[in-house]
Amino acid sequence: MEEQQTDRLQAEQMLAEAKETIRNKLALLPDQPGCYLMKNSEGVIIYVGKAKVLKNRVRSYFNGSHNGKTQRLVSEIRDFEFIVTSSNMEALILECNLIKQHHPRYNVLLKDDKSFPYIKITNEKHPKLEVTRRIVKDKGKYFGPYPNAFAAQQTKKLLDRLYPLRKCKTLPDKVCLYYHLGQCIAPCEFEVEQADYDKMIQEITRFLNGGQDVVKIELQRKMAEAAEQLEFERAKEFRDQLIAIDAVMEKQKITMSDALDRDVFGYAVDKGWMCVQILYMRKGKLIERHGTTFPYYGEAYDDFMTFVTQYYSDNPALPKQILLPLPPEQDQVEQDAAEEGAGSRADDVIASLHSWLKVKVLMPQRGRKSEVVSMAADNAKVMLDEKFRLIERDEERSVKASESLAGWLGLEEVRRIEAFDNSNIQGTNPVSAMVVFTDGKPDRKEYRKYKVKTVQGPDDYETMREVIRRRYERVLKEDLIQPDLIVVDGGKGQISAALDVLENELGLFIPVCGLVKDAKHKTAQLMTGDPAEIVPLPRDSQEFYLLQRIQDEVHRFAITFHREQRGKSMIESKLDSIPGIGEKRRKLLLKHFGSIKKIKEASVEDFRPLSIGDKLASQIIAALREEPS
Repeated sequence: MEEQQTDRLQAEQMLAEAKETIRNKLALLPDQPGCYLMKNSEGVIIYVGKAKVLKNRVRSYFNGSHNGKTQRLVSEIRDFEFIVTSSNMEALILECNLIKQHHPRYNVLLKDDKSFPYIKITNEKHPKLEVTRRIVKDKGKYFGPYPNAFAAQQTKKLLDRLYPLRKCKTLPDKVCLYYHLGQCIAPCEFEVEQADYDKMIQEITRFLNGGQDVVKIELQRKMAEAAEQLEFERAKEFRDQLIAIDAVMEKQKITMSDALDRDVFGYAVDKGWMCVQILYMRKGKLIERHGTTFPYYGEAYDDFMTFVTQYYSDNPALPKQILLPLPPEQDQVEQDAAEEGAGSRADDVIASLHSWLKVKVLMPQRGRKSEVVSMAADNAKVMLDEKFRLIERDEERSVKASESLAGWLGLEEVRRIEAFDNSNIQGTNPVSAMVVFTDGKPDRKEYRKYKVKTVQGPDDYETMREVIRRRYERVLKEDLIQPDLIVVDGGKGQISAALDVLENELGLFIPVCGLVKDAKHKTAQLMTGDPAEIVPLPRDSQEFYLLQRIQDEVHRFAITFHREQRGKSMIESKLDSIPGIGEKRRKLLLKHFGSIKKIKEASVEDFRPLSIGDKLASQIIAALREEPS
């Protein structure tokens, strides 16, 4: 016992010393751009970031509130270093290099650490084609990157049929089958002139740089010659090669008239995850796409740009043009700076990447290029949604997430969860909704809606009290199944209100936790108990994702119900305010016309089948057309 107390005191002392060290170093931060490296208690670098102004950015980690993920990062920081650079551009490149060197676990990284495949023409006396993921300075020619190994292998397979370079790693003693198939010029047995190799390499280079049309014309010429000379087997080979080119190289979904090579980027974020999509356009044709998903920890656009810089840091085969999405709307400080001639955030990113890569970088706002960027973003959103749907459908993982959540909350099991959310706009038409998740799956037949009866105005705590009281009075009265966990939308106040009703009024002791949202209205923290404490759930865990799904679902259900009630209320108030329209006529009008909009668009004659005179009909139409529908 004494030993445990000693360890605890030592840990507290070390934490206090670390805080003092950080406080002193924060005072020394400069007003310059650069990179910062966050370290944990063991001196391991856990996060690398970049900043326009180091003093402001690094201090922001230790001041104010953060979402759950950033808070977890900050809780592990015991020291930091910084490196000053002369420009934002240098900071961007340095950040990329530091991430690749240290692999900090809180940074955006390609988690599988795989590079993209390339097709290589080796620099040897007898060159050959190969697919490789390693890029070395060996004077070989690299083409790519290809979105996946299959695309690279298919292209190489086609080139092997078109150009008879050697296929073997080491020269054999005699000719092999490839020679008899006409796919190797057999340098193992015959002398090959350098000019022959140069010609083939030139044609392969042209082909891989987008010159398939020239190759196709040549093959068509050879096919026609063979057919004229009655060499039908040879003509069939040329025809098959033409079909292969079409199959491998002509899978475009969109075409640009300028025939440029482009990489088009788009991204989407949801539930703490990011998906980046890259569309590969070669000679103006969209031939392939590649997507990758990963948890992100900083600002979405900054982490997206970090991904882009990492992607190009080891890429020797650059396109002629890179298309990127615009940054989110600038804040007021950046707008003021732009007005004073300092340049916008978009201008800064474009200039930085252009000076580094020596490639034209665009952030199109309209036109065809903007449409392609939007298409990349749409693909990213679809891929991210797909990921989450697959997780939801995986029943085993959902059950496991429920079981693991119980461990985080110190409970024996959490099979049935009942979650509540309130909805009102400035206190009007207040409603609440409850959803039920059993073993991590939504149980829609158990969902319930509540019109708030006793609360006037936007009082979230009293609304929570009323709804919890009504729900669990009924549970007791009808002997319904009690949940293992109640989830409320909010923090300490909502948790306290729910526990007070449950324990002091109803004598029920059901655990209650709250889901706190960040400034962007996204699930950020899990709180439990009274007094409420934060549960440090990892942002990329299955348990956190389960809670996000529950909060999203109950919010959707509540807001849909509120819109229904508000719509009905608006219809009633519009018609009821017209003299001569009572409840009976209101119902009759809505049944006959179907909606307020249809009533407003009707003519006086349309009201006669309802026994409504022309004078009253004119008053109804005039009253409705005075207000927006």
